[in-house]
Amino acid sequence: MKMLSIQSAVAYGHVGNSAAVFPLQRIGVEVLPVYTVNFSNHTGYGAWRGPLIDPADVREVITGIEERGVLPQIDAVLSGYQGGEGIGDVIIDAVARVKAANPGAVYACDPVMGNAKSGCFVAPAIPELLRDRVVPVADIITPNQFELGYLTRTEPSTLEETLASVDAARAMGPSVVLVTSVERPDREEGTIEMLAVDDKGAWLVATPHLPMKANGSGDVTAALFTAHYVATHDAEVALERTVSSVFDLLKATLESGERELQLVESQEYYANPRMQFTAQRVR
Repeated sequence: MKMLSIQSAVAYGHVGNSAAVFPLQRIGVEVLPVYTVNFSNHTGYGAWRGPLIDPADVREVITGIEERGVLPQIDAVLSGYQGGEGIGDVIIDAVARVKAANPGAVYACDPVMGNAKSGCFVAPAIPELLRDRVVPVADIITPNQFELGYLTRTEPSTLEETLASVDAARAMGPSVVLVTSVERPDREEGTIEMLAVDDKGAWLVATPHLPMKANGSGDVTAALFTAHYVATHDAEVALERTVSSVFDLLKATLESGERELQLVESQEYYANPRMQFTAQRVR
């Protein structure tokens, strides 16, 4: 499998491509990483250095890849956090070029906007760009519950409301939706859930809620789920594998006492997930 991943990069820590690439490589995916920023560290520290890469330069890199004749071999395009407005057009164009070269390729979009606790943390124009232009051309999207609500102009809380919001999102274009950080009122105490929906059904997985905030965990989740779904075309299997791997990564990070994901130390969890969580069919 080959994946074109258009995301941010940091030298220190693990977010964007600096979170997604290694886990994908560890499960045997050939990744072509294209960087949208090249920062010293993620912006959650409040201070960082390095350039936001001009969308024209990002497009040049993708054109160079195209000139090598690689696009017919690309199975999936993956995108995450979009720092500025111009990058959306570059991603949409790249997806169109890849699909023209390989009609079987899929586009997975992680529509990063924010979360329930901190609200939106992206540039004001980005949420509308994602909702109106990017998500409609995606095959797979991986929003959290807050982002799902924004995309569909709903406020999902219960499982039924979340499923209805997923249906609204799927009506926009994507056939596969992974909802991370599902926090329904009637879930078992001390748990957090993840929901995956495709044409075959809907599946829910609950894991213990770990008391931590881990930048980059969503990027790893989107990458692994995309790879597993492209490989199996089975949302239930992709969900179980992804949740099992990411939970162990987060647990290892929490136990380390470090702020940054213990991405390299946890590598065995990607290649051989312990499959400690089972998905429950909810539709």
